[in-house]
Amino acid sequence: MYIEVVKSKIHRVKITGSDLNYIGSITIDEDLMNASNIIEGEKVHIVNINNGERFVTYAIKGGRKSGDIVLNGPAARKVAKGDIIIIISYAMLEFEEAKKFNPSIIFPNELNNSLT
Repeated sequence: MYIEVVKSKIHRVKITGSDLNYIGSITIDEDLMNASNIIEGEKVHIVNINNGERFVTYAIKGGRKSGDIVLNGPAARKVAKGDIIIIISYAMLEFEEAKKFNPSIIFPNELNNSLT
C-alpha cells in the first residue's frame, strides 16, 4: 500500500511579486528550493496565510539569494505582494517506508525569505 506524505515544506515566506500574464507557476529562490528539496517543475501546494487560499501549481527556479517568491499566471490573483504563504510538496511512499521518512522542512526568515 502507498500513502501520500509531506515531502518538502517551505514554512512562511513572503510573496515578493506576481505576474498575471506569465504562463503559470511559482518562482522560488533557488537556495530555498535546494534547502527544501523541491525541484524545478515539481507540483507544489500553496497555502496563503493572509486570505486562506489553497491552490496547486509547479515550481520554477528564481535567482539564488534573491528572496524571490513570485506567483505567475492565474494564481497571481490568489495572492498580494507581502502575503505570507506556505509551500508544500508531497510524495507517494510505501507504508513502511513512509513511517521512517523525514520530510525536508525549512523555516526561512519571512522578512526577506533568506535562510539565515
